[in-house]
Amino acid sequence: MLALPSSTNAAETLRDLAFELGFDVAGWASGQVPREAWQGYGEWLGSGRQAGMTYLETGAWRRADLSTSLLAAPQVGRVLALGISHAFEELVPPPGGLRAGRVARYAWTPDYHAQIEPRLSRLVREAAALGVRARGYVDHGPVMERDLAGRAFLGWHAKSGMLVSTELGAFVTLAVLLTDLPDEGDGPAHPDRCGRCTRCVSACPTGAIDADRAIDAGKCVSYLTIEHRGPVPWERRPGIGEWLLGCDVCCAVCPWSLKAGALAQALQPDPELAYPDLLGFFGLSEREFERRYGHTAHARPRRKGMARNAVTVAGNLREERLRPVLDLAAADPAWEVREAATYALTCWQDVAGLEKLRFDPHEQVRAGAQRGLNELLG
Repeated sequence: MLALPSSTNAAETLRDLAFELGFDVAGWASGQVPREAWQGYGEWLGSGRQAGMTYLETGAWRRADLSTSLLAAPQVGRVLALGISHAFEELVPPPGGLRAGRVARYAWTPDYHAQIEPRLSRLVREAAALGVRARGYVDHGPVMERDLAGRAFLGWHAKSGMLVSTELGAFVTLAVLLTDLPDEGDGPAHPDRCGRCTRCVSACPTGAIDADRAIDAGKCVSYLTIEHRGPVPWERRPGIGEWLLGCDVCCAVCPWSLKAGALAQALQPDPELAYPDLLGFFGLSEREFERRYGHTAHARPRRKGMARNAVTVAGNLREERLRPVLDLAAADPAWEVREAATYALTCWQDVAGLEKLRFDPHEQVRAGAQRGLNELLG
């Protein structure tokens, strides 16, 4: 019978394989979650800053005990924290279509879950061959990836609330591999390199970054354009600006991101996802939309969410070439999109358009139209 490698050799083998699979950074952390980490998470939930993401409360206790996520193992000893860059070069918008607004860089590439999960599966198989139980997660399990990455010396918890790396900046997608390798504790923490810089806090268009380095999701453009269902609070819409899906401001202004530059290699961007045709979010059934965008981050808000975002951006930009977006939104079958059209029409000072929606069958659309008329006519 062949002898299995030592835990040290197994850890080195898995880390080396992670780099071969395209991860840009990898490091080991203890599987014991520090009390201050899970208490801080509980306080964030308790303050209501998760907004409508109530699913984060379900099984929140499991984030304090990673062994509940590694089946058939008595405990999680060590965790391999992994990072992969999505700092893409600027892209040229494709020809044709009606293209406006901005999409967060993570969504320029097909769904990162589908791209990273096969890499994690490969690591799990290699771990099994080494006699190690393992399970991978990428942004979908009860795991505090940023805490683990920070303790693995991949970076530090920056003022933006993001994990920032001196090598990769802030454009980092995180994943983890839970293992039953013996716990060897954590090494020294990564130094905080934010210093006196507050660029991320100052640049946030909606003031969503709090003093405790946590994000108030209810104010965050990323939450409002991706996770939020239904109408966005009227007073938040100007802050969305030209963001069609997500927001990169806090990451883009970080000096460490600027220093790192565009260095993404494993993930490849698609100009059609970076600059989608806004007209493509209208006139489709949800099923047709799913066929077109199901493999991308654009599917998360669903068709009516993307159409809502498109007309909000059109309202904020007030460019005449975007008029077709307002017309389509005002006649959209989803009331949430028609309600968003009332905001855009108000921005365009289109009293006639608002008058038509004042007789819409849905109460909230009528209310939006009346609010717009009140703002314009007093």
